[in-house]
Amino acid sequence: MDRIPRPPGLDRPSGGRFLFKPFGSMPPHVHSLPFCSLSGRRALVTGASSGIGRAIALEFARAGAEVLLHYRANRRGAEEIARECHSLGVTTTLLQADLADDTTYQPLITQAWAGGFVDIWVNNAGVDLLTGEQARLPYAEKLRLLWDIDVRATVLLGREVAERMKAAQAGVILNIGWDQADRGMEGASGELFATAKNAIMGFTRSLAVSMAPRVRVNCIAPGWIKTAWGEQARDEWQQRVLRETPLARWGRSEEHTSELQSQFRISYAVFCLKKK
Repeated sequence: MDRIPRPPGLDRPSGGRFLFKPFGSMPPHVHSLPFCSLSGRRALVTGASSGIGRAIALEFARAGAEVLLHYRANRRGAEEIARECHSLGVTTTLLQADLADDTTYQPLITQAWAGGFVDIWVNNAGVDLLTGEQARLPYAEKLRLLWDIDVRATVLLGREVAERMKAAQAGVILNIGWDQADRGMEGASGELFATAKNAIMGFTRSLAVSMAPRVRVNCIAPGWIKTAWGEQARDEWQQRVLRETPLARWGRSEEHTSELQSQFRISYAVFCLKKK
């Protein structure tokens, strides 16, 4: 565990106003929204060294939260994200764990809580079966990896974290689903991801009921987000995205992470109101 303090002279956002970093062709009025600051809050993101996890971590840093960056093997990527977070004036902590091994779960949680209460826990880590060597694995091996990393880690980490939050009567857990999981998609990848993400979405609903009313558990189900696979996808997939997406384009990680952060802010605001 490597805790890296924010550099001197850089202040977290304050004054109850959070400035979104402009991205894409979003209209100017959405770049600055009157949300509460997350200064003083601590957020952990699993799988934060690249992709959507990276974008989630940066979004929380922009809001002023201390960010705990989990990674498995991509230490360089995690350090790069940490430097970007520091430029935004926040403290980061690097946490390494191989989530395919469930003996790493308890040490990860213990290290996370060593620096104080974790207000937000995002179960984002997932196996990449669409690019690299793992794309060529047999169907059964892909299923095993998805179950171990996407499903098992989300369930076991989520349940233990929820118990800690319940004891404190505060906290938010966010899981990652898939918008096509409940309606299905043809092909081996569709079958595999629907199996895993439906399990996560069902678990999220039940855990939310178990932990209510003080701990909020939510699931974000992104659609066609342009990750590394999207960058190299064949033309038939590019055309499919245009057909199936109302905006007729790929989604961007930044758009997805703004929704994640909004989920926490709404949940936290509701919690504050209930305490009054």
